[in-house]
Amino acid sequence: MIEQEHAQAIAQLNDQHRARPEVGWVMTPGVQALGARAMVQAVAAVVAFSDFSEDNDPHGERDFGAFEIGGQRLFWKIDYYDQSLTLASPEPADPAVTRRVLTLMLAEEY
Repeated sequence: MIEQEHAQAIAQLNDQHRARPEVGWVMTPGVQALGARAMVQAVAAVVAFSDFSEDNDPHGERDFGAFEIGGQRLFWKIDYYDQSLTLASPEPADPAVTRRVLTLMLAEEY
């Protein structure tokens, strides 16, 4: 698979993962401390996120984003693990060998 096609395959899988907050998402203690209402707003912001650019997505994989909720700067990041969640995925473009984890955090927790 050529590099651009590889990145596009990963990006598509990342978009699908972002659309399903009930599967493989982690919220840091800082985000949880914002309260239920802010957490709901933050999840909605991640699901709707589309502000990808060369600055925040240099590899075209759509695996990172930043936004603000109630004056707080938040980041989200998708990491790729093997099926046992113990090592890095051998191939992030292959869902058969990859488990994605999206971490939603306050910017200062990064």
